[in-house]
Amino acid sequence: MKAYETVIGLEVHVELATKTKIFCSCSTEFGGAPNTHTCPVCTGMPGSLPVLNKQVVEYAMAVGLATNCDITRNGKFDRKNYFYPDNPQNYQISQLYKPICTNGYVEIKGDNGETKQVRIHEIHMEEDAGKLIHDDFYDCSLVDLNRSGVPLIEIVSEPDMRSADEVVAYLEKLRLIIQYLGASDCKLNEGSMRADVNLSVREVGAKEFGTRTEMKNLNSFKAIARAIENETERQIDLIEAGEKVIQETRRWDDTKEYSYAMRSKEDAQDYRYFPDPDLVPVIISEEWLQEVKSREPEFRDEKMARYVEEFELPEYDADIITLYKPLADLFEETVALGNKPKEVSNWIMGETMRLCKEEGIDPDQIKFSAANLSKLIKLIEDSVINRGAAKEVFEEMFKTDVDPEKYVEEHGMKQDNDEDALREIVKKVIEENPKAVEDVRSGKGKAIGALVGQTMKATQGKANPAVVNKLLKELL
Repeated sequence: MKAYETVIGLEVHVELATKTKIFCSCSTEFGGAPNTHTCPVCTGMPGSLPVLNKQVVEYAMAVGLATNCDITRNGKFDRKNYFYPDNPQNYQISQLYKPICTNGYVEIKGDNGETKQVRIHEIHMEEDAGKLIHDDFYDCSLVDLNRSGVPLIEIVSEPDMRSADEVVAYLEKLRLIIQYLGASDCKLNEGSMRADVNLSVREVGAKEFGTRTEMKNLNSFKAIARAIENETERQIDLIEAGEKVIQETRRWDDTKEYSYAMRSKEDAQDYRYFPDPDLVPVIISEEWLQEVKSREPEFRDEKMARYVEEFELPEYDADIITLYKPLADLFEETVALGNKPKEVSNWIMGETMRLCKEEGIDPDQIKFSAANLSKLIKLIEDSVINRGAAKEVFEEMFKTDVDPEKYVEEHGMKQDNDEDALREIVKKVIEENPKAVEDVRSGKGKAIGALVGQTMKATQGKANPAVVNKLLKELL
């Protein structure tokens, strides 16, 4: 069999974190009752006129600057004409001829382990369409226009990626940049970041690209990786069988790990683009550009270096914590409340990551606050609870962001620090465990752990382990 290489470019749609839509004042909040966040503009009523949201332009500029793009100083909007039930105007306001950002790049680690640039062809602003809900029971489709008019940027890459690993690395880099800018939460599970994959294969060494397909319905990095691997195999099998790859849009079903054709791929002329007559040009002055640039945050690489230097965290800890902006925010806010950086890091790296894995959620979906994590750490430091009890409290806090102080009080979890009372319990444990006592006295230091365990069991886990250790050593 011949050797093939995969050629991949992405179209990444990102919902921007504005409070209102791109051309009207309707709410962009996720999860409202169907068709409640709507008005004549975003439902496409005749005679309604769009008014551009300034914050959308500033977010687009910020993402463009952070991805090394040129910013178009004199831009405009265009109408992309097509009929679809969730597109109430029968056109989408987008940018074809003068997108706000062009000719950028981001750097990733390529398959060979070296730094690689993935070029960005353009970033343009546009409005989102509505959403169709398909009801199999009643055999009908319902339209929810809450999402219609939600502001998007579409980040169009050049076909510079060669594997699923490079695609995921690129998407993670974009996600981090956009999250750190505060331009979007980039939650794939809520659709605020969506990627369409344009993929073709060709023989290794060939200069011409193969016929590409576009895959949609990709809502997680794992689904994207699986879809890429599946489509690569499908196209190679077609070529090896002497058949042609058809240029088309395909829909990926991650449950069945199968893609199926939706429609033949349209070209730009099929949409009959023309300048939107209701919107004025977007003029970006040097002063406005510099103002947006001056608000750039500390990005991940700088933050990692600072965590190692300022907080003396291991590089591994800094790498994991900064991989998700909400984790970095949680870490910094908890440290700012007077907690030791390494102690905060231990709770994030240990129990937080463990529970995220068990619950099958991403770290940017955690619910508990820095204030409550700080309270939990203080309860341990003040010997109000021991670490075993703290883990139990943390599990509840992880689920519901419960106040740990109230939880400990309500559930009678305060540890016993009374040396006199504990001395009597320790004496009894020593009497009942002569073998362990003999091991300790013969120099087997680890044997004391068994006696500590028996004491903790006798006190239902409420004894202070430090006090128990002290008393055991004293009495033995």
